[in-house]
Amino acid sequence: MTEAGFQFELHATSGKARTGRIVTPRGDIRTPAFMPVGTAGTVKGLYPQQVRETGADIILGNTYHLMLRPGAQRVADLGGLHKFINWPWPILTDSGGFQVMSLAKLRKLTEDGVRFQSHIDGSVHHLSPERSMEIQRLLGSTIQMQLDECISFPHARQEAERAMHLSLRWAERSRTAFGDQPGHACFGIVQGGVEPDLRQTSARGLINIGFDGYAIGGLAVGEGQELMLKTLDATVPVLPADRPRYLMGVGTPGDILEAVSRGIDMFDCVMPTRSGRHGQAFTRFGKFNLRNARFADDPRPLDEGSSCPVAREYSRAYLHHLFKSGELLGQMIVSWSNVAYYQDLMKGAREAISTGHLDEFMARVYVGWQTGDVNSAGETPA
Repeated sequence: MTEAGFQFELHATSGKARTGRIVTPRGDIRTPAFMPVGTAGTVKGLYPQQVRETGADIILGNTYHLMLRPGAQRVADLGGLHKFINWPWPILTDSGGFQVMSLAKLRKLTEDGVRFQSHIDGSVHHLSPERSMEIQRLLGSTIQMQLDECISFPHARQEAERAMHLSLRWAERSRTAFGDQPGHACFGIVQGGVEPDLRQTSARGLINIGFDGYAIGGLAVGEGQELMLKTLDATVPVLPADRPRYLMGVGTPGDILEAVSRGIDMFDCVMPTRSGRHGQAFTRFGKFNLRNARFADDPRPLDEGSSCPVAREYSRAYLHHLFKSGELLGQMIVSWSNVAYYQDLMKGAREAISTGHLDEFMARVYVGWQTGDVNSAGETPA
């Protein structure tokens, strides 16, 4: 037990992969878990109940966006983020640091924090470790992230080392500012670029501070899968086995499965809904671009084996028509189907780890993606 009402239970392993459960007062989170991203208090294109019905135990909210609009104090006055967005189950909020670095018009980084201009209206704001934690406390999120500095890729080792040490100092301040919040958790974030020794130094420093869980940040920023996995191989073994491990901002189904096999427990990414809005569907047969003309006369459902009703009930031809016509319904259907696919993938991984057969599960998934379901003649393979 870490904080009262927040606990991580390890149930089974398969190689380095783990399956378990994070217990919170707002409900359990089955791991490995994928968290749909609700940037501004909504998973784009889906009702909260639809998100829940896909199998999601937890969603992510974004501190940067919510502090700018509608404002953390306003959300608090309206009963907190869970009530505000009609999602009573667990919510993780990021610290806002990544968006400040990537979205703000102008920013000035100091030891104290970062001063920046809003990308919405140019208003000036200051985000320090203490302010980030204050905002997250006002939002009332279940899991709250330390403020860190996420640098871009490629980068010099000297820059990665500087940002890593700054993030460690901010981690200590974030943990102190988090204070005592029974039923809530505070996670530290490992930084250090793609330098194995810096990642290990960061991880050990965070462990010395003491967090309820440990995230790995600063990956999936252009370094490619090979470097990302090499970094995970160097970092994950240092992290405590009795705490959740969270890989931030990842990612593709393939990246997620490879990270699961290395012992990661939690993931988030905008990809299922962002791709869904652009006509890209994730299925057992790989990715489909539904704008492609080959789907114009395809009467088959998107994926008849999906857990998602719309993936089973609407034809590819109709979805193609919706995207070519610019109809919002197409974006909603494919976003819903994609979120369900990610949850189905996590469910399959959990079941495979429980029986000690993750490698076989991953092999079957990869074969399905590679084989596809349409050959050059437009026929389903036998």
